[in-house]
Amino acid sequence: MSRPLRVVGVSGSLHEPSRTTELVRAILAEVGFRIEIESTLIEIAALGPGFAGALRRDQVAPAVEEALQLIESADFLVVASPVYRASFTGLFKHLFDFVGQYDLVGTPVLLAATGGGERHALIIEHQLRPLFGFFQALTLPIGVYASSSDFANDGVTSPEISRRVVQAVDRSLPLVEHATLVRRSEYVTTW
Repeated sequence: MSRPLRVVGVSGSLHEPSRTTELVRAILAEVGFRIEIESTLIEIAALGPGFAGALRRDQVAPAVEEALQLIESADFLVVASPVYRASFTGLFKHLFDFVGQYDLVGTPVLLAATGGGERHALIIEHQLRPLFGFFQALTLPIGVYASSSDFANDGVTSPEISRRVVQAVDRSLPLVEHATLVRRSEYVTTW
């Protein structure tokens, strides 16, 4: 690729420090270890006050508009939310309510989540995958789910989760690189 891959991570956690944010950081680091990237991490905990009460995109704070533009122009998204009442957090969903309906078509998305135990792992299949299916994004086949016991001092400590991150990135990058080339060539040919 002629320029670094634009990778945007989105953490739906409402707290800082956050295990969810640490999981996104670990995935971004693994991607950056493999290929040249420009990465940005968007944290809902920091942005929430800038859009929580907004009903339309023109009502969000400038920092939120900037985050939305980064999401919409990303070559690759890494999104994660903690499980909250059997789903993603409300502010995570509310942020994506402002994303243009067709702005993520074909964008590769690696899905991740954190929760208190293994029983919540299906959030990736039953909540996150349908959300990004609505956007016609390319949800990547392997997601990463981590439980509270997989962290210490808010960092990933589980060898199993570290292996899962490596596996997800290994299997995702060929698809990401192909999708990025296709999207960039479509962009060039439409001008």
